[in-house]
Amino acid sequence: MSRTLAIKDLTCKYDNQTVLESLSLKVKQGEIVCLLGASGCGKTTLLKAISGLLPLTKGYIELNGNVIDDGKHWVAPEQRNIGMIFQDYALFPHLTVAENICFGIQELAKEVQKERVLQMLEMVHLQELGDRYPHQLSGGQQQRVAIARSLAYKPDLLLLDEPFSNIDTQVRHKLIAQIRAIFKQAGVTAIFVTHSREEAFAFADKMAVMNKGVIEQFGTASDLYHNPSSRFVADFLGGGSYLPGLRVEQGLYQTALGVVKALSKQQSTDEQAHILFRPQHLQLTANPEGLTKVLEQQFMGDHFRYVIDVDGHKLLSSSIEQLDIGSRVDVTLTPTQLLAF
Repeated sequence: MSRTLAIKDLTCKYDNQTVLESLSLKVKQGEIVCLLGASGCGKTTLLKAISGLLPLTKGYIELNGNVIDDGKHWVAPEQRNIGMIFQDYALFPHLTVAENICFGIQELAKEVQKERVLQMLEMVHLQELGDRYPHQLSGGQQQRVAIARSLAYKPDLLLLDEPFSNIDTQVRHKLIAQIRAIFKQAGVTAIFVTHSREEAFAFADKMAVMNKGVIEQFGTASDLYHNPSSRFVADFLGGGSYLPGLRVEQGLYQTALGVVKALSKQQSTDEQAHILFRPQHLQLTANPEGLTKVLEQQFMGDHFRYVIDVDGHKLLSSSIEQLDIGSRVDVTLTPTQLLAF
């Protein structure tokens, strides 16, 4: 049977305060899904509900075709075959790496335990560190031990709460790639929580952008970035700014940058709209006679990030060309369809 998680119309409350409301989500076998959102939007609450640590007010959760919680029928956390990795990894300091990995499979025969531990050590590339203790490992190594321990008993689903938050920025991207490769090799089905869009883009197959207890949009990173369903999703994924536009005909809007082609993201007869521009949509060229002024400059290493003034509106742009604050520029639009909200 395919290992699938299905959540339907899930509602959870804390002290009569609704934290999750009529939320639905489906995760297929082998998918890595990210719950992305600001603090307090319900990401960790959803993990707790899935793991059985929080009762449901309404709706149901189904795993592998079996209902594990519907408000009446409730399967205890230890019987759900769901693994969970916390921010601090929760390794036992008095146990070695091998002993930590073995902790959840002690009901198996000794030879099976030994073989499983060796398999897990090889999977997370820690074959030579089985006899070390957690305090002798780096943060990234500790995280891989926590993953190995969670995968040792072959869970149907793995939950991760901000798994990369304690990792140094310098090694985070490399570690994300390593762990994603481990998950894909093992066919792991996983849900992880983060507030970082960079982590979500790099690690997840699909993302659920959450806002005030609901999922605003669910899909691939590319879908959500290039085709956000709402201004909230567009703004949360970042790197965008807006110009007011007046609809002159279907799909065409008059703006301070001229007439642009834009896809309307809302059903409305209102002729006024806000056109979303990503930094890569705006190309800047130095021109002392230009009508646009550079207000801010930020060096990003391989490019510059700019804030420019377009008819009194601040827009974000990027360029490899260095432009001084206060300098005048011409703005050219890249040939792409924009979005109108």
